[in-house]
Amino acid sequence: MSLLETISGLAVRHLSQDRIEILRNAYFSARTKLFPLMRTVFGTFDAAALRTHLEEQVGNDFEILMVHSSVNHMKPMYTDGPLELVRMLLAFCGPDRTLVMPAFYFGDPAIGGAYATFSQNPRFDLKRTPSQMGLATELFRRTPGVVQSRNPVYRVSALGPLAEALTHGHERALSPAGLGSPFDFMANHDTCIIGIGKPFQVLTQVHHAEEVMGADFPVPGEFGQGLSMTLIDGAEEIQFRLANRSLLWRFNIWKLRTIMDRDSLQEWTFHHVPMFATRAGAVTTALIDAAKGGVTLYDRP
Repeated sequence: MSLLETISGLAVRHLSQDRIEILRNAYFSARTKLFPLMRTVFGTFDAAALRTHLEEQVGNDFEILMVHSSVNHMKPMYTDGPLELVRMLLAFCGPDRTLVMPAFYFGDPAIGGAYATFSQNPRFDLKRTPSQMGLATELFRRTPGVVQSRNPVYRVSALGPLAEALTHGHERALSPAGLGSPFDFMANHDTCIIGIGKPFQVLTQVHHAEEVMGADFPVPGEFGQGLSMTLIDGAEEIQFRLANRSLLWRFNIWKLRTIMDRDSLQEWTFHHVPMFATRAGAVTTALIDAAKGGVTLYDRP
């Protein structure tokens, strides 16, 4: 684990959201001052060069490409903007493959997260509420032809031959990443998941295994009452039940390195920008197999 990963993990466990935001702003301020030096040391690249790199490193042997990204963490080596990144990813996938990006919404931090936010206002406008996963994901979400799943928290956007099937029925899934969700669909299709400017810490697919296993998952959990909500999709209103389930042990995604081998979970840097690649089905299979033996991504207290 890198020093930055260690510090990030400690901050999440021990600091309030306000303190984390202060540290995050201080980090980006200090990083900005180092931009000229970083460009000199690590070089620069644009969207076209990134596409060439992805073609060499990842290839195009997939049906679905799920992309986690952070343009902020690509700077200053990346010289284009989020729109150029989205256009490049669309061209990289082409008309025969499906591009997926997260459009997650975790609520208003000033209120206290998704459940607290929706407790105050249990109406969620799927089309008008922006993604909190970065400007690139929001630009993609607004791209003509893109469809999105109906979930107020783990909403995803997709464009391509499998987009409709992938996003369909998310509002009826028993859990946001479990059976019947886009993450279930991706696990059962040839899905390549990549991170650009992000380590695998953002790999939402890991939650598919625990939600599919349900009561058989070897980590104790507790269930809250849940919350009745209304999802708004244009002129349509959909009644929705937001589950309130939490696992009682501390989540430690870095343990994934001990569960998946380096060929299945690839990590590297491109001009010092963190990258990763894996397959949705491989993540789910590895975590279910490990859980059956009592090994999970959760640390016992």
